[in-house]
Formats: sequence, structure tokens, C-alpha cells
Amino acid sequence: MKTSRMGIAAGITVTAVLIVLLIFALFSGSVRIPPETMVRILSGRERDTPLAHIVWELRLPRIFMALLVGMLLAAGGTISQTVFRNPLADPYIIGINAGAVAGAVLAFMLKLPDLHYGLFAFLGAAGTSFLVFRLSAGEGRTDTSLLLVTGVAVSAFLSALSSFCMYMAGQDSYRVMIWTMGYLGAASWSRIIFLSVPLTLGLLYFLYHRQELDALLLGDDEAHSLGLPVASLKRRLLLAVSLMAAFSVAFAGMIGFVGLIVPHAVRRLTGNSHGRLLPLAAYTGGVFLLFADILSRTLLAPVEIPIGVITAFFGAPFFLFLAIRRTKVPMGKGGRFVS
Repeated sequence: MKTSRMGIAAGITVTAVLIVLLIFALFSGSVRIPPETMVRILSGRERDTPLAHIVWELRLPRIFMALLVGMLLAAGGTISQTVFRNPLADPYIIGINAGAVAGAVLAFMLKLPDLHYGLFAFLGAAGTSFLVFRLSAGEGRTDTSLLLVTGVAVSAFLSALSSFCMYMAGQDSYRVMIWTMGYLGAASWSRIIFLSVPLTLGLLYFLYHRQELDALLLGDDEAHSLGLPVASLKRRLLLAVSLMAAFSVAFAGMIGFVGLIVPHAVRRLTGNSHGRLLPLAAYTGGVFLLFADILSRTLLAPVEIPIGVITAFFGAPFFLFLAIRRTKVPMGKGGRFVS
């Protein structure tokens, strides 16, 4: 009951923050738009003007892109932490995002359409997730140290492969490099539609299996005793996580630590029930990434900082804190995360 009330209060707080950020994002930019003009544009009374184009084709798509990508990253991080039963299991840290980048860079090298970026990124992310899962699997649960070492090693190899491809790209390498550091400036309504598909399908799939996800936190033996096909369930979940990570990387580049910070913070408020945890974590992830995008555009304006740099400033210290804490405090009784 207490976690339920805390979750509701957190949802209301996040919504209030979102409203403030939406207003700030709409008015942030090199072109100043007066409030009365913004009202006319949003209400449809002013169309086919340069300012209307800025709002409808540049600022609003970027806002929605930040929200969707943040939701994809946070939802993927939540499920990764459950599958590996480890609060450090962010797709960025364990190499899944690096696999997606390698696939997307390959699609870029082949000069394929936008949709193929997501498909190639998905293949790279799925292959990486299954490889890391297989190599780090121990008895009963994933070994933390082996998970991190495996993720770092696989990520380093794939990053080297991506760097080689960027080197071979010649004059286009700078554009690819900026994208790999996280970039939302290429947002468009068509890309938003592309991103909404894996997000919707992924969230529905995870919520449909919310009880099985809760059971996985008890440990593989307990989940087996409840009649769950643990190995095949984890493979399907990782496949869905890979799909979500792939499309976020394909359209926004490498943005790390959102899937680490947000699920861990929200879990402390809602508990481990995925029926409450997953929706609020995804929602909060979208708001967090919108906040990071505003910082990336305004801190050194008119110069834009890659959004991946902003999230790393928040996430790297948080990761170190969790890593140090994990060496001192083991996972709680019954496999539940220690907060």
C-alpha cells in the first residue's frame, strides 16, 4: 500500500515536471517565439509561416523523439535488470547498445533507408544480448562480475568495429561520429511513427508477462517451481529488449545510463511489481531524456552538446555508486533488489 501511494505521488510529480519541461522546450532555441505567437501556432490559427514551421517540424518532433527514446531506454533497462537480476544490467553497459550501433553503422555504410537502420541494429543488439547472457550465466543467477566484464569486452570489440566502419566512411565519418554520441536533431514525424511501434509492442508484451517478470526476481529455481519456462522466457524478453534498444540507437545514437538510473530510482518508489514499475519507469525515462535534451541544447547555446554526454555525466557517478554498493551489499532475500 505504501509503495502504491508513493508510485502515485511520483507519477503526479513526474507529470508536473513534464509540463514545465514541455513549456521550456517549446520556447528554447536560437529563434525567439513570443508566447502569444506560440499560442496561435499550437491552436492552428497561424500556419505556413517560418515560426510555425519551427514549432511543428523542428521543436515538437524533437520533444516527442526525446520522450519516446527515453521510454524505450528505460523500459529496456527495467527488463534487463529483471532478466539478469542485477541493478547494473543496463543495455548500454552490458553491450547491447554497442551491438545495435554496429548494426546501424553497417546499414549506413550500405546506404540503406531509415527503416533498415532499425532492422540491422536489431540484429546486432539481439546477437549481442544472447552472447552476453550465455557467457555470464551462472548457477541460479547471472554472475555480476562476469556480466560486467563480458559486457565491457563485447562492447569494446563492437565499438572498434564501428570505429573502423566510420573510418572507412571518409567524409561522412564526422556525421556518423556525432550520431553515435547521441543526437536528436534529426527528429521527424515519420521517425516518431517508426519509434512508436516497437515501444508500444514492447510495453504491451512486458505488461502481459508482468507476473512472470515478478517471478523471475525470485530466482530461476523458484520460477521453475512455479511452472515457468525460464530459459525460453528470458530469451524472448531479451529479444524484445533488443528490438527496443535497436530502434532507439538507430534513430538517436548511443545514449547511455537512462536504462540504469531511471529503473533503479523508480523501483525504490514502486517496489518490484512490474505492473506498477514498468509504466512509471518508462514514463520517467521519457521525461528524464527530455530534460537531458534541453540541457544539451541550452548549456552552451548555440553549440549543442551530444545528449549522450549529458546522460553520461549523470549516469557514470551513479553507476560507480551502484557498483561499489553491490560489492558490500548482496542481493536481498528471495532475489529482490536491495535499495
